[in-house]
Parts: sequence; C-alpha cells; structure tokens
Amino acid sequence: MLQLLIGNKNYSSWSLRPWLALHGLGIAFEEVPLRFDGFGMDAQFKQRLRRFTPSGKVPVLVLDGVAVWDSLAIAETLAEAFPHAGVWPGAPAERAQARGLCADIHSGFTALRQHCPMNVGARLPAVGARVWQEQADLREDVHHLLERCASLLQDSSGPMLFGAFGMADAYLAPVWLRLQTYALPCAMPASVQAYVQRVLALPALQQWCADAAAENDFVPFLEPYRSGPTLPE
Repeated sequence: MLQLLIGNKNYSSWSLRPWLALHGLGIAFEEVPLRFDGFGMDAQFKQRLRRFTPSGKVPVLVLDGVAVWDSLAIAETLAEAFPHAGVWPGAPAERAQARGLCADIHSGFTALRQHCPMNVGARLPAVGARVWQEQADLREDVHHLLERCASLLQDSSGPMLFGAFGMADAYLAPVWLRLQTYALPCAMPASVQAYVQRVLALPALQQWCADAAAENDFVPFLEPYRSGPTLPE
C-alpha cells in the first residue's frame, strides 16, 4: 500500500504538493498525519520520522516498503511507478518546462516562503499589505511567478498549466493559498487569475482546506504573525 507521511495541513506546504498530486491524479494512498510539536531532535515529530528518513522532514512517500523523501524525489518516483497517471506532461518540451518550474519552486522563491508562510485557516490582509510594501524581494518573487504562469498558460491546451492537471499545478497550489491568506496586492493577469480560481476550486484542494480547518491546532512556533487563533487587529 502506498503511504504518504504529512505534517499539519494548515501549515505544511510541502506536504500539500504530493498529497494534492496523488488525489488529483487518482492514485490511491494511505495518509499518515504527523503533528508538528517541534523541530528539535527530541520532538515526537522528529522521532517518528527517524525510521523513515534521515532528513527528519515531511513529506515522505512509502512505496513497497521503501521510503522516499523530498518532494522532487517523490514526484519522480511517482512518475516511474505510475507512468500513465500524468505526473508530468507527455510532450518532452512541456515535461522539461514542468520539471524546471517545480525545481525553481523547490529551491527558490525564498522571500515568498519567508514573509508569507502557509497558513490555510488565517486571513491576514494587513500583514500582506505591510510585507508587500516593505519587502522588494517578495514583490520580485510574486511578479516573476505570475509572469511565468501567464506565459505558460498562453500555450496551454487545457485548464491547467500544461493541459491536464499534473505535478506542476500541485506545486503551485500552496502559492495560491498564500496569496489568498495574505491578500497580496499584486497585479495578476486575467489568465492567471482564472487559472488560480480553477486550482482553488479543485475538490481535493477544497478537502485539504476543510481538513486544515478541522485540525483546530494552533502551533505557536509556526505563527509569526499571531499570538493566538484570533486574527490581529
């Protein structure tokens, strides 16, 4: 049985990516949630992960008893194990673009992650307005990503970036959730805005958001902008 170890749905953007891909591509798996109680080596979260991965991070895919960690490694493992599922686009040129985009998100866009950590259940427009004004690197990250998506959508044959839903769309989903949480005042091209709405409307993503709300788990060390579940003034 395929298993996917994930962290809190409210906070774990990296867990969301393979989870959404598996659901969106119709690949059956067992979800194994691990609550974030700390990131020190004595945390239960770390202790439970030790027998799966030396990285001590989620997500972790367990396929035929073999643990695979890191979201890009998981993506490639799924593409090999399920070659007809549509993890990557079929055309070589589009496949290269999709892989490149996911690799860029994986290793870059650090300002977006730093200043706008994923928080599905919160609505922080005042924070978003402030960091957007103060952080030029954040504005650069978002503008670059929106321009790239607009360019890809010009050549897309379907509702998603490369036609049908695939790993690239799953990789971008946490970005759109961040823009929703912080209401970043960015100028979004019409084509990208429509695409974002299609991604946010995916039943699997809607389920993730509902599950995140149902966690009802406030983790203070993952909340740089709040001291409790009530939104700041």
